[in-house]
Amino acid sequence: MASASVNIISDCFIKPKFMTEQAKKPTYFSPWDLAMINVNYIQKGLLYPLPNDQNFSITTFLDDLKDSLSATLTHFHPLAARLATLKQQNPPSLTIFINPDNSPGARFIHSSVNLTVDDILTPNDVPLVVQSFFDHHKAIDHDGHEQSLLSVQVTELIDGIFIGCSINHMLVDGASFWHFFNSWSEVFQSKRKNDLLDPISRPPVIERWVPDGSGPILTLPFAHEDEFIDRPYPPVLRERIFRFSSDSLAKLKAKVNSECNTTKISTLQSLSALVWRCVTRARRFPADKETGCRLAVNNRSRLSPPLPENYLGNCIQAMRVTATAGELLERSIGWTAWRLHELVVNHGDKEIREYMDSWVKSPFVYKMGVFFDGNSIQMGSSPRFDMYGNEFGLGKGLAVLSGYANKFDGKVTLYAGREGGGSMDLEVCMLPENMAALESDEEFMSVVRGENGF
Repeated sequence: MASASVNIISDCFIKPKFMTEQAKKPTYFSPWDLAMINVNYIQKGLLYPLPNDQNFSITTFLDDLKDSLSATLTHFHPLAARLATLKQQNPPSLTIFINPDNSPGARFIHSSVNLTVDDILTPNDVPLVVQSFFDHHKAIDHDGHEQSLLSVQVTELIDGIFIGCSINHMLVDGASFWHFFNSWSEVFQSKRKNDLLDPISRPPVIERWVPDGSGPILTLPFAHEDEFIDRPYPPVLRERIFRFSSDSLAKLKAKVNSECNTTKISTLQSLSALVWRCVTRARRFPADKETGCRLAVNNRSRLSPPLPENYLGNCIQAMRVTATAGELLERSIGWTAWRLHELVVNHGDKEIREYMDSWVKSPFVYKMGVFFDGNSIQMGSSPRFDMYGNEFGLGKGLAVLSGYANKFDGKVTLYAGREGGGSMDLEVCMLPENMAALESDEEFMSVVRGENGF
C-alpha cells in the first residue's frame, strides 16, 4: 500500500436544529461517567463503497449529512455542548458537568486520502492511516472542556467513503454510541427537510442514573486535574481483524457446552474463553502467572427496576475473572468458558448497587496503565450493536473500523460480522511478537478457518 496522508478539506460546527427546554439545563454525570474522565473518546466508523450512480454528488451528500446531524442533535443535545468544572476547596472537590451555556456544536470534518478500499481492507493488519480517519486523536475525555464532545469525519477515498465518529466516553458507552449512530442514519434515510422536529424511533433518555441516597450531583475528590490526568501512551501494537463464520462459532459453542454438560454457555462466552486461552499461550507466561479476562457488561437490564434500553450514558462494568496460565492451558476450554458464564450470570442488581455505593464513598477514575494490566485481555464492544444497519444512502458498509482510542496489549473489540447470521469479527491488539504467536496458534486459527471439527 502506498504511503498516503489524510488531507483536511473543510471543517465546521453543527448545532442542534432546535433547542428544547431540556437542552437549556446542565447535565450531571453518574459514577460510571465520571470514572471515564481519563480515558480516550470512543472512535468507530464504517467504510462504504463509492456509489456507482453518476448523479452522486459529494457536495449534496455532505449537505444531507450535516442537515440530518443537526436534526439528530436536537434529540442528543448533550453531544453539541462542552464540559465545565466547578472547583471547591474545603474539602477539595470537582463538579464536572455538561454546560448548556457553551454549546458551539459538534465538529464536522470533510477530508480525503489517495487510497482505495482495497488498500484499507486487503492487508492483514489494519493500516495505521485508519487512525487519521477520526478526529480527537489521542484526546482524553477531560479535553472535552475545550474540544467538541462529538466529531464526525467524512473521508473520501478513491473508490469509497469512510464515516467516522468520535464521541466523548463520559457521555456514551458502546450501546449509546451506536444508538446515536443508528438514529443519525435513520434521520438521514428519512430525507425530511422541513422546519419540523424529525422524530426518531428510539428517543434517548438524557437524565442520568445515580445510586439511591446520593446525588443528584456527584463530585470527584480532587483539588486539581493534575491529580488524576494520566494520558495513556501504549507501546507499538499490531492490530488485526479476525473473522469468524456463524458455522464455526456454532461448532465452538457446541463443543464448549458439551464439555460442561450444559446448554447455558453463550457463543460470546465460548469465543472469549478461546481468545483468553490462546492469547495467554501466545504470551508464553509461566504456569503460575496470574492472568485475567475482563468482560464489559451492560448493566441497563440488570438493575431492578431496569434502566431503559435508550438510556444515554455509561452503564457498563468491566467484570474480571482470573486464572493462572497453567490452569487455562491444562484444563479444557469448557472449564474456562464456564468461569466466564458464572461471572456474567451472577452479576445483578445487588452487585451493581454495591459497586456504585463503594464508588460514591471512595470515588476513583480509570487509569489505563493501572486498570488494564499486561497479563489480561479486555473484551469490549458487542456483536449485538447494529453497525451495518447504518447505510446513509450508500448501501451496506464494507467494514467497521476504529481509531487510536483505548487500545493496549490484549484489547479485543467485538463486532457483528458483515454477513450477519451470528458471524463475528474480532479486532485484536497485541505486541508484535505475541501477535505473531497468536497467528501461529493452531487452536485459535482452526476456529478462524472453520477447520478440524470447528
